[in-house]
Order: sequence, then C-alpha cells, then structure tokens
Amino acid sequence: MSKTFVAEVIGTAILVLFGCGAAVLMGAQIGMTGISFAFGLAIVAAAYGLGPISGAHLNPAVSLGVFLAGRMSGAALASYVAAQLVGAVIGAGLLYLIASGQSGYDIAANGLGQNGYGAGYLGEYSLTSALIFEGVMTFLFVTVILGATQDGAPAAMAGLAIGLTLTAIHLVGINVTGVSVNPARSFGPALFVGGKAMADLWVFVAAPLAGGAMAGLLHRMGVTRAA
Repeated sequence: MSKTFVAEVIGTAILVLFGCGAAVLMGAQIGMTGISFAFGLAIVAAAYGLGPISGAHLNPAVSLGVFLAGRMSGAALASYVAAQLVGAVIGAGLLYLIASGQSGYDIAANGLGQNGYGAGYLGEYSLTSALIFEGVMTFLFVTVILGATQDGAPAAMAGLAIGLTLTAIHLVGINVTGVSVNPARSFGPALFVGGKAMADLWVFVAAPLAGGAMAGLLHRMGVTRAA
C-alpha cells in the first residue's frame, strides 16, 4: 500500500473516531457545540499530521472535487475513495468496541453517530431539507478546501481554515442531518448500525458528491479560483 493510501485510511479513521466518538461517548456532557468542535479539530489534526503525505482529503466528496478541479488523476481518485471507506469502517469499528464496553449500551438505541433525517431523527427535518443542506454545505466546504490549498494561498493556515469551516457547518446543521458532507463518514457508522441508517445512506452519498462536484467544476472554470 502506498503512503497516501495509508494516510487516508488513518486520517478518515481519526475523523470518525473523534467526531462520532464525541457524539456517542460524550454527547450528553459536551452537547452539539462540543461535537461540532470535535469534528473540526479532527480535521485540523489530520491536516497538519497527514496533509503533507496525502493532502488529508478524508472524504470522497473532497477527492471528487479535487479531481474535477484538475488536481488529481482518476486512478488516484479511486485509491483515495477506497482508503477513505476503509478508514471510516475502521474508525466506526473501534468506536463500537469502545462504546459497547459501557453497561447498557445498545447500538440500535444509542447508535454510532450515524446520519439521518425525518421522523425520529434529531430535529425531524424532511428529505428535501436534508438534500439541500448536505448538497449546499458540501459545496461550500469543498470550495473552501480548494481555495485554501490553491497556489498563492497561505499554506500554513489551510488546515485551520478547513477545520473551522467544518466546525461551523456542524454548528449550523447537526440538528438537521447530524452533518455528513462526507460519504465515507456516513458509510462507516451506517454499516454497523444498519436499518434506517443504511436506508438513509444514499442521501449522504448523493448530495455530498453533487456538492463536491459542483465546487470542483467551478474552481476549474476559474469562478472560485484566484487569477
């Protein structure tokens, strides 16, 4: 396995373990604000620790945006997405092993920080709301990533800008969908939880990929790229 593959596996596992772990293990103590910062800080940690190796995409929607922006090959895209899915499953599996050690924990009742929408899920927002939120927020997230990592941008600040953007997205939207903006982040927990989480998964694949694709295309066209 290449260094980039391993870096994407580890980084995506960090994102799921830290972010979803905050929701599952400490949600009652830190609330939605704390969970938001856990996701954002996980990105900051991975960006500075693993970014020099792989760019720390950790997200198929980000990799798709980078590909459509003309910054990576199709073969690299496939490798990145595979690594991200593996990393998300590892992160979710580790989280389940930890969470299941608590007396009374039930994955069907307590979950693994999976995404969702509709009746019985957090704010009970509609499918339309979920699709719009995930598509728009992923577009904005990937736009920030492409802008912060383009030639001429202050490289030392990129990880912080990206992490804080993800934090802000969570502060706005946890009550809507739990916030995905990342098909891998959604896939890992859903695979273990099953049921409604797997039934809803298509939303958190389709909408983020659409948003990431739009961000990549606009960047390639120069609309969101510095001259």
